[in-house]
Amino acid sequence: ADGSDAELELSAVRHQPEGLERLLARTKFTKKELQSLYRGFKSECPSGLVDEETFKLIYSQFFPQGDASTYAHFLFDAFDADRNGALCFQDFVIGLSMLLRGTVHQKLKWAFNLYDINKDGYITKEEMLEIMKSIYDMMGRCTHPALPESAPAQHVELFFQKMDRNGDGVVTFEEFLETCQKDEDIMSSMQIFENVI
Repeated sequence: ADGSDAELELSAVRHQPEGLERLLARTKFTKKELQSLYRGFKSECPSGLVDEETFKLIYSQFFPQGDASTYAHFLFDAFDADRNGALCFQDFVIGLSMLLRGTVHQKLKWAFNLYDINKDGYITKEEMLEIMKSIYDMMGRCTHPALPESAPAQHVELFFQKMDRNGDGVVTFEEFLETCQKDEDIMSSMQIFENVI
């Protein structure tokens, strides 16, 4: 009886992903790519779910020179589409598909969602400053030349000068989209993602 109870508990904890055919329809990955991504996901997260702390640990391995925990928190929130506090394979692969192979509009919508921390449809200076500080923390203090403490705030001011087209102190998705589509540097950086996988 003990063995079957433990098996039942384990099956209740494990998260089963959507069927392969459904993910093929919802993403721009091939069957082979999805299988490879799933193997990697399962090796890191055998239960099929990633909580925020695990996500932070995995993400921080890519930025050992700095503190990636705050930026990883914002990324986790952007990937956690259903807001249940855990990433399943579907959340991860659908977000990744948008970032890597989505249209420019989809990529910009995803980026806007990342910056719109409280998900109210507006990016405020406070939200953008939190994101900028987290990026500078992630880069670490070993950047050359050393960046001044005021650098995140300066980036926010430049962002708002460009993006806040009506000067109301917030950036809407429409302002964000319009400005990004007119900026050649932003548009060319969006094209880089298409060649990653």
